[in-house]
Amino acid sequence: MSLHPTLQPYADAWTHSIEAISELVQPLVEADWNRRTPCPGWSVRDIVSHVIGLDCEMYGDPRPIHTLPRDLFHVTNDIQRYMEMQVDVRRHHTAPEMTSELEYTVIRRNRQLRNESRQPGTMVRGPLGTELTLEESMRRHAFNVWVHEQDLRTALGRPGNLDSPGAHIARDALLAELPAVVAEKADAPRSSAVVFDVHGPVEFLRTIRVDIHGRGTLETAPALGPAAAFTLDWETFVRLACGRVTAEAVSDRVKAEGEPELTAAILRNFAVTK
Repeated sequence: MSLHPTLQPYADAWTHSIEAISELVQPLVEADWNRRTPCPGWSVRDIVSHVIGLDCEMYGDPRPIHTLPRDLFHVTNDIQRYMEMQVDVRRHHTAPEMTSELEYTVIRRNRQLRNESRQPGTMVRGPLGTELTLEESMRRHAFNVWVHEQDLRTALGRPGNLDSPGAHIARDALLAELPAVVAEKADAPRSSAVVFDVHGPVEFLRTIRVDIHGRGTLETAPALGPAAAFTLDWETFVRLACGRVTAEAVSDRVKAEGEPELTAAILRNFAVTK
C-alpha cells in the first residue's frame, strides 16, 4: 500500500460505507429508488447519485454540464446548487443504470486509493473551487458517505453500522462543531459549561466550556454544575447534528436540563451540516 498511514482510516471508513451502500441498493426494485429519505428533498436515487457524483469528482472527472430546473425548492444556496448538479443529471436513470454506475465508480476509486502516494498536506480541489488538504478532503468524504449510508438505511428500514469506522469519524467531525454551536450560535453565558452525555453504539461524555471571551472549547473532563446538560442516544445525536430531524420530533429521546432558553437555543442550532 502506498497510501499514507494518516489517510488509511479515512479510506477504510469510505470502503466500509460504500460497500454497505452497494449492498443495500443492489436488490432494490424500481419503486424503492423513489422512496423519500431524511435528507431534505432527496430520494434513495438522489442519495446514491450524490455519492456517485462525490466519488467521480474525487477521482478527477469533470463535472456534468447541466442546467437545474427552477422548481427545486430544497435548493436555496450555492453549495446546494453545486451538490444538486450531480443528483439532477441522474434523476431519470433506471435501477440497473444506477447500480452499474455505482459499481464502476467504486472499482475506479479503489484503484485510485491503492495507487495514492500523495502526502496528507497536499492541496486538492474542493467544492465551488475551494482548496483543502488531501487529508481534510478524505475525512469529509468518509463522513459524508457514512451519513448518507444512514439516510439510506432509514429510508429502507435497514438500520445498522452505527458503530462502523465511518461512525467514529462522524463522531469526531460533529464534536468539532459543538463549540461553535454552544458559544456562538446559542450564545451560552461566558465562563459556563454545557455537557453532552451520549449513549448507544458510540458513547462519549463531552463538555463545551465557554471562556470569559465567549470562545468555546471541547473537553473530555466533566463539569460540575453546568449551565445545561443533554443526555441522548448516538443515533438521535447524529440525526439532530446532520439536520435530519427537528428537536421537537425527537423530544422524547433527548433529556435536556438547565436554563430553558439556553437548552432551546442549543437544540435549535444543533444542525451543523450544510
